Amino acid sequence: MQNALTVDVEEWFHICDVETLAPPVWDRLETRVQLTTHLLLEELARADVRATFLFLGWVADRYPDLVADVVRAGHRIGSHSYWHQPVFKMTADAFEVDLNRSLRALNDVGVAEVRCFRAPEWSIRQNSLWALDILARNGIRIDASMAPVRLVGDSRGPRPPHVRTTAAGAVLEMPPLVADRFGQVMPIGWGWGLRMSSPARLFRTIDAENRKGRPAVLTIHPWELDPDPPRVQLPPRLRFAHYFRLSGFAGRLRELLGHGTFAPLETVAAPFIAQ
Repeated sequence: MQNALTVDVEEWFHICDVETLAPPVWDRLETRVQLTTHLLLEELARADVRATFLFLGWVADRYPDLVADVVRAGHRIGSHSYWHQPVFKMTADAFEVDLNRSLRALNDVGVAEVRCFRAPEWSIRQNSLWALDILARNGIRIDASMAPVRLVGDSRGPRPPHVRTTAAGAVLEMPPLVADRFGQVMPIGWGWGLRMSSPARLFRTIDAENRKGRPAVLTIHPWELDPDPPRVQLPPRLRFAHYFRLSGFAGRLRELLGHGTFAPLETVAAPFIAQ
């Protein structure tokens, strides 16, 4: 079974709910996204792995050549919103404006069709399911925004790929890989959970999911490969999520890519859409 590899293309400072890193200051902060995305492209090329790169529209507008480089390397392109704001903190109208701006940014750099979306911080939740209707109305057919983890979603939520019916059509939801550990549901497929897990543990977890007929969905950020990541003061929870075990992550990712079977989100989703 193929498993999905996704990349949220954003800057190191795209962290929600930190006033000192709010959008008005973004253009004054050091940019690292071109460097780190090219480092990731090199790792994927070395492993002959293709992924889906979900671009922040803000990044696509400023670095159109970066989108072109990703496409030339054989990867697929999706949207990660424009302003990196949690969906549940937006109105439906504001979310649709943000989504359309992100899609236009990608269209303007030559991506004719965008079918995949991920909300910042997995922020399509029970109180923002209305966003799925908006996604479907704007041509999104695959969403990867709902994590079955208590801190950012509902730990009782479905883990396999599943279809969500909306007034504008069906959307296939592709939840990220999680694991049951210490009586809790943990985010083993992304963020600090992915960085803390050894490749061997990840292989076992992925194999267990595959035996159930479920593909694993993994997510990485280019800034996680930064050899010299900028450091800023963050609240304890965000500091842990952002900086925990960044050191050595590139090597662990290399081992994972060398032994796993990964493909873009669209490729992995196709059999479930057909069902």
